Amino acid sequence: MTIEDLKQLCSSFPLAIEQHYGAPSNILTYSVYDKKFAYFKTSEPEQWRFSLRVTPERCLELTDQNGIKPARYMHRFHWISIVDVHLVPEAYLRDLVSWSFEKAVASLTKKRQREIGVGFLPK
Repeated sequence: MTIEDLKQLCSSFPLAIEQHYGAPSNILTYSVYDKKFAYFKTSEPEQWRFSLRVTPERCLELTDQNGIKPARYMHRFHWISIVDVHLVPEAYLRDLVSWSFEKAVASLTKKRQREIGVGFLPK
């Protein structure tokens, strides 16, 4: 999966908001309302490093792999950073992004969850 494919995937979720923050943070975030579910680092070093939230179990499993590490400042909330998205199989990456989105939706109010639609609520 390319960076552009991944950006398109993140933008495809219902009510997903893409927002770019310039210096000093230099990140491109994806959120639903005010809950972030993914972001890219847009400057060097590690330009296009991709970060998202995962389950605690997957956090341990994934951070044992080359090119995947705990996300800076967010690791205590089980966020990981993938340095090169080409190293992760596309289907698995899609699953991770979907779960991160669903986790963000689950933290919204019930009213906002209904606005998004039942099909995207976590099981």
